[in-house]
Amino acid sequence: MRQKLARVIGGVAMLALVAGGTACSSGSDEEASGGDGCGSKIAFFGALTGSSAALGINEKNGVKLAVEKYNKENADCKVELAELDSQGSPDQAPGLAQKAIDDAKLLGIVGPAYSGESEAAGPLFNEAGLVTITPSATRPSLAQQNWKTFFRAVGNDLSQGPAAGTYIKNVMKADKVYVIDDQSAYGAGLADEVKKILGGAVVGSDKVQGEGKQTEFSGVVTKVKAAGVKAVFFGGYYQEAGLIRKQLTAAGVTAPLVVGDGSNDPAYITTAGAAAAEGTIMTCPCAPAAEARGTFVEEFKALNGADPGTYSDTAYDAANILLAGIKAKKTTRADLLEFVKNYSGEGVASSYKFVEGGELDPAQVKVWAFKVQGGKVVPDQEIPKA
Repeated sequence: MRQKLARVIGGVAMLALVAGGTACSSGSDEEASGGDGCGSKIAFFGALTGSSAALGINEKNGVKLAVEKYNKENADCKVELAELDSQGSPDQAPGLAQKAIDDAKLLGIVGPAYSGESEAAGPLFNEAGLVTITPSATRPSLAQQNWKTFFRAVGNDLSQGPAAGTYIKNVMKADKVYVIDDQSAYGAGLADEVKKILGGAVVGSDKVQGEGKQTEFSGVVTKVKAAGVKAVFFGGYYQEAGLIRKQLTAAGVTAPLVVGDGSNDPAYITTAGAAAAEGTIMTCPCAPAAEARGTFVEEFKALNGADPGTYSDTAYDAANILLAGIKAKKTTRADLLEFVKNYSGEGVASSYKFVEGGELDPAQVKVWAFKVQGGKVVPDQEIPKA
């Protein structure tokens, strides 16, 4: 997603254990991190509380479904799920990562969910040999750190950014575009890729503050209105995106807003207001979760009481890759890391095979445009590769 900027919100990061019964859960940590894998753990690492939590909860619920299904099928040898609530903050990520590393039963992590926390925690996971599969962190440089434990279940912003630019250029046919970003690693990087595609069509650009530090955007709104643009692109997250859209509309700016996966959530509509949000285009290096293969959608809704959201399906797939390794008796961190490195298989969202740097095989990467229509985020079209 999708990546996430730093968001420092008061509170203590939680380590909660859910899912899984008592079967095979006794014994020492050393016994659990090896042998038959009974009592082993996988974790979800991402924002579960605070204003950044919507996307993290989408993903955690996908992981929860994978673990619950695994435990029903392996009732005599269950796996536990640890929830690592980072609140999306790189400042909290290292301490939370160390807690995970110190738990010898924990063999693999789905996450970190966002790019900032991935940058902060990645070196620790790499040193400890603890495999991570992010379902949403899309900053390209994450795969360029020589981390042996980093894997990504979605395309990065080198696919999403050009696709967003292509959509603005070829589908919207906007010849005057204003580009804004929140100065985060994710938002600025995505905006830069969009600018490369649009070239001279970018008639203005500006930066705002993310992390909840800015809620009033009259300065940039005035500039956008004066530029008379046909479209606005924002690189950042749904909190700021919603407020910018709301304030643009209030100022009489009708040019549609285009945002990336960090804003691809119903929480954006809540923040902007349904009327202002209508017509917003949201890109994502993912296919619609509602169109996931098999019985995933029905099973997700039955367990969680809601439809799957952005990255629910990729998180489910990432969890199932880890669980397949444990099922195959890859029950040490080193063995599970090697299993993921060589994994090739089908999930509900995509086919998975990892290439250099832990990236998803480019042949499997799809970028979709979604649209806010009737107060909901609905699929619009798959965007052809630029």
